[in-house]
Amino acid sequence: MKNFCDLYWRLDSTTKTNEKILALEKYFAVAEPADAIWAIYFLAGNRIKRLVGTKLLREWAIEKADIAAWLFEECYDRVGDLAETISLILAATQEEPSTNSGLTDVTLKTLIEEHLMPLREMEAEQQKEIVVELWRQFDQRQLFVLGKLMMGGFRVGVSKRLVIRALAKHTKIDAATITHRLMGHWEPTAEYYQTLVDPDENETAISKPYPFFLANPLKDEPASLGEVDEWIAEWKWDGIRAQVIRREGETFIWSRGEDLVTDQFPEVANAASELPDGTVLDGEILGWSEAESRPLEFSQLQRRLGRKKLGKKLLTEVPVVLLAFDLIESAGEDIRTLPIEERQKRLQNLITKLEPEHNEPSGLFDGSSKDTTKANTERPAIRLPPCVSDKPTADWQTFATARESSKQLRAEGLMLKRRGSSYQVNRPVGDWWKWKVDPYTIDAVLIYAQRGHGRRASLYTDFTFAVWKEDQLVPFAKAYSGLTDAELRKVDAFVRKNTNEKFGPVRSVTPELVFELAFENIQRSTRHKSGIAVRFPRISRWRHDKKPADADKLETILSMLDE
Repeated sequence: MKNFCDLYWRLDSTTKTNEKILALEKYFAVAEPADAIWAIYFLAGNRIKRLVGTKLLREWAIEKADIAAWLFEECYDRVGDLAETISLILAATQEEPSTNSGLTDVTLKTLIEEHLMPLREMEAEQQKEIVVELWRQFDQRQLFVLGKLMMGGFRVGVSKRLVIRALAKHTKIDAATITHRLMGHWEPTAEYYQTLVDPDENETAISKPYPFFLANPLKDEPASLGEVDEWIAEWKWDGIRAQVIRREGETFIWSRGEDLVTDQFPEVANAASELPDGTVLDGEILGWSEAESRPLEFSQLQRRLGRKKLGKKLLTEVPVVLLAFDLIESAGEDIRTLPIEERQKRLQNLITKLEPEHNEPSGLFDGSSKDTTKANTERPAIRLPPCVSDKPTADWQTFATARESSKQLRAEGLMLKRRGSSYQVNRPVGDWWKWKVDPYTIDAVLIYAQRGHGRRASLYTDFTFAVWKEDQLVPFAKAYSGLTDAELRKVDAFVRKNTNEKFGPVRSVTPELVFELAFENIQRSTRHKSGIAVRFPRISRWRHDKKPADADKLETILSMLDE
């Protein structure tokens, strides 16, 4: 536990990548496998479900510190993070950590598996006895980390990719292999850690997906990429990126978020049963309208997510398809190093066999006009995507025109993929680009604010914005990204000086500040007071030049609807 806490604070105290990697390497060099795998589990973004209710933790901390409840709440309001508040109050009011119980240097594995995980099955009084005893053993920094583990909100400034880089340096194993081994579901055990760092790189579990190849946003004009005939253009879809795996007679569907979603998309799983063993497809799962030959709104697809059972009504209202755009395993062979043209040629031949009347070989990926969206409810749920251009040889203007029309297809723009490119790991620069359409933008007024999380816990950084409906400001969207640190501090100061009311952690503020918000999509919604919902709202700039009266009207936003 001590080594893990030391690692946490070293990672939290620097923004330099090399220093973070060095700290991780040093930790892996001394940590036991059973501890190291739990550290990887948390640092890679996983978490254990909250073990103890925050209300109980508050009550126990107030009692142990022997302070008034109002004083605790004032401290919490000032600090902004419950785990940090508890750690500071307890460290300031209790004696030095005990060295007699044997728990002072408890291992991370023992702490989690023998002391924390059993809390979930205990009654409140039993929980209190264990938690208070644990509190007695640790200093302030350890108490903070302990609180994060118990509350299921463990965060530190390290990405999964950074952990993989450190592991690769420590083990001398290729980062792509480490990435592959960490894909999908795994248990944080010492045995799994030994598998993770095994120098033999030839193993493959039948369900394991490949690391996804991700694209970078194209910020310059596409002509900067060179000649147009060096590139393949595809639609950029707004769905769920997924790999469909067919091995040894079984089907597995993995999302990019490394969730196994096979049961949520039975149509795709059923279609995949016709694929030959040793096949892995990469594509996008979309709710699909056969009548319109285009995707449904993303909010419709969301209705399918996270459900244990899918009723007939939902399956009928939100049918889904997988638009497959890459083949990365064929006949059990990893073909990621083949040129994209060869992979897609094999893909087209493969999908053609699933629905020959719709997917006859047609040069789909190099611009043929073959229609692959013909309405037919009997079509399999795995298909080739519609092509971007009906011209055999396109130019950049052709692709630019197609990009501008992408919203009509409910696409986000275009993907540009370099001919001859292999299927790589993570987000390398140069071969795959996403050329998205410009977002919608509106000017809105800040009306509510709430504290952020992690490093932002002491600042008001989560905002609610409103637009005008006649002479009233109506809540329209929430956003918490897009401002610089300096701007956030200025907005935080404004919130503190201009609070009108408090609703728990939320403050209503005087409507004076105007911001430009950007978002990807818009649709009607009965759940929102404004009657609309937007996708990926974020702050694009602070409009110092505008007054609240200059903000946009709800009718302006309604005019943007694609109906």
